[in-house]
Amino acid sequence: MSTAIQSRLDQFRQQRRVQAGSLIISVFGDAILPRGGRIWLGSLIRLLEPLELNERLVRTSVFRLVKEEWLRTETCGRRADYVLTSSGRRRFEEAARHIYASHAPLWDRRWRLILVVGELDSKVREQVKRALFWQGFGALGADCFVHPSAELSSVLDALIAEGLSAALGALLPLFAADSRSALSASDADLVRRSWDLGGLAEAYSAFVAVYQPMLADLQSNQAAEVSEQDAFLLRTLLIHDYRRLLLRDPELPEVLLPTDWPGQQARLLCKGLYKRLEGPSNRHLDKALCLADGTVPAEDATLGERFPQYDPLNR
Repeated sequence: MSTAIQSRLDQFRQQRRVQAGSLIISVFGDAILPRGGRIWLGSLIRLLEPLELNERLVRTSVFRLVKEEWLRTETCGRRADYVLTSSGRRRFEEAARHIYASHAPLWDRRWRLILVVGELDSKVREQVKRALFWQGFGALGADCFVHPSAELSSVLDALIAEGLSAALGALLPLFAADSRSALSASDADLVRRSWDLGGLAEAYSAFVAVYQPMLADLQSNQAAEVSEQDAFLLRTLLIHDYRRLLLRDPELPEVLLPTDWPGQQARLLCKGLYKRLEGPSNRHLDKALCLADGTVPAEDATLGERFPQYDPLNR
């Protein structure tokens, strides 16, 4: 096996503290959602055991995800499947659109604004702020949130799903004036004022430094003997690490980003490595992922290809 791959797996196993719930969310979104969004707990425990997540930690983390309404249980005899709730599925599907995109979003040169024009108590205001940051919005002062390409209707739906429907009356969503001219100094200044991209750029560069040697090894056949199980484990860590970066990323169109932005390099690297791991990791899932009734769910081909080829004429 590639030294770089072995090093990454060992590094994860040697961590003293693991956010198992976050990793399980990544596994559900990447491996379980395409196979029906359900799994028997014993099967999930076996899938994660090679990463040295013990049974007690997995059980505790899954129970917490049930409490947080990501998952629910469905009994089958003396066993039970853990199934994505409708809100959990919505959040996973929304995340998937960002994780597996093959290109940065395009820009119609219209800024989306959400203004706080009504009274909100401090607790609700902070909840709205966090929810909008989750959607990639930047802040211009305390009462103006901005994004270049968000779908405002989807953003408002997300606020409702987060239990903030009562706050909508205090918010004014609108489009700034459409400008078809070249990128202006005011656009660049708005980006600098609304988002701190320096730390994110460093994180993307660190991601590239970790995973680029693995792709190079696979391309040169130095890691031809990587097992199906290790392919699944590495695919899980790859998507988990990339997903955590995207949680911090407003996903600005390329025209608004600094020159040589490492996020695009990370996107292409993630796609290239994922494609190399996809076949053997899926064969592992065919053997190891099962439901409470003992059946093995097949992957749903209608969900579409992960990291599809980008066709600028058919976007």
